[in-house]
Amino acid sequence: MAALVLTTSVAFAQEEEEKKAVSISGTVDAYYKTNLSATDRATDGTFVSPGTSFANETGFALGMANLIATYEGEKTGAIADVTFGPRGDDATGGFNLNQLYAYWNVSEKTTLSAGRFNTYLGYEVISPAANFNYSTSYLFSYGPFSHVGVKADFALSDDFSLMLAVMNVTDENSNLTGEYSLGAQLGYAGQYLNFYYDGEAKLGFEIDYTGGFDLSDNFFLGLNAAYQDNDGTGFYGAAIYPQLSTSDSFTLGIRGEYFAEMGDYGAIGTGVEDSSVFAATLTASYTIENLIIKPELRLDNASDDAFIDNDGVASKNLSSFLIAAIYSF
Repeated sequence: MAALVLTTSVAFAQEEEEKKAVSISGTVDAYYKTNLSATDRATDGTFVSPGTSFANETGFALGMANLIATYEGEKTGAIADVTFGPRGDDATGGFNLNQLYAYWNVSEKTTLSAGRFNTYLGYEVISPAANFNYSTSYLFSYGPFSHVGVKADFALSDDFSLMLAVMNVTDENSNLTGEYSLGAQLGYAGQYLNFYYDGEAKLGFEIDYTGGFDLSDNFFLGLNAAYQDNDGTGFYGAAIYPQLSTSDSFTLGIRGEYFAEMGDYGAIGTGVEDSSVFAATLTASYTIENLIIKPELRLDNASDDAFIDNDGVASKNLSSFLIAAIYSF
C-alpha cells in the first residue's frame, strides 16, 4: 500500500512538473559610446552615428531588458519574448513584444508555428547576446526584423532543411491593407538561402545568403550577402565576420561590410542616389560567467558626405568607439 501511495505521489509530482514546464531567460545590456572623428552631437542636438539600428546614442546609454518565457510540452509549446528599452523599442516599434508564437511538432521532421517570430533573413539578430558585434550592420538594419504569420519547418535530411511561410508585410503586427508576404528558407549544413516577397507593399523582394565555416578549432568565418529591390529602389551588399578565439573567455573579431543603395534608398544618409558605404568594426568579447564585455571600434567610409567631423563640417567618414556590457540569465 505504501509503495502504491509513493508511486502515485511520484507520478502526480511528475505530472505537475510537466504542467509547469516553463523556463524564464533573458538579457540586459548597456553601453558607453563616443565618436573619435566627430562631435558626439550635431548642432541640432541629434546624435552623430551611422545609419544602422541600435547603439546610436553617445555617452552612457541603455540597450534593453529582454525577458523570454518558454513552455515546452510533448508536442506543442509557446514563446513569449518581451522587451523594454531603446533597443527593444527600435526593434518592435514600441510594441514591446519581440516574439509571441505557439508551435506544434506535427512529426519528428515537421513543425508548424503561428504568431510573431524574429526574421529568418540575415546574419545578425535583435538580441545583443546572440551577435558578436554590438553595433549592427547595414544589411541587418534594413532587412526585416520580425514577421507575423504562419510558417512550416521541414527537416528534409540530416543536412537539408526547408522553411515556408505566409505572413503579414514585414514588421507589421496587424494587417490593415489586406497585403501579405511570402517567405522561404533552404538550409544545408549550416548554410542558408533565404527569400522574402511582398510585391511592392514594403520591401518588395529580398534574397539573402547567411552562413559560416569553422576554418579551425579557434577560427570562424561568418558570411552574409543580400539583395533587396522594390521597383528599382533597394540595396545590395556583403559582409564577412572573421572571429579568432584566443581562450575560452576571449574572442577577437572583425565585421567588414560593403553596402550600396539603388536609387535614394535613404539608409546611409547622403541624400544622393546610388550611394555606398564600407564599414569595418573591430570587436573584442570577454566573458566572465554570464557577463560579456565588448569594447568596439567602428569605422564608416561613405561614397558621399553622410557624417560630420569635429568641426561640424560634412564628411564621408566617421569613427567611433563603444564599450558594452551584456548580461544573460
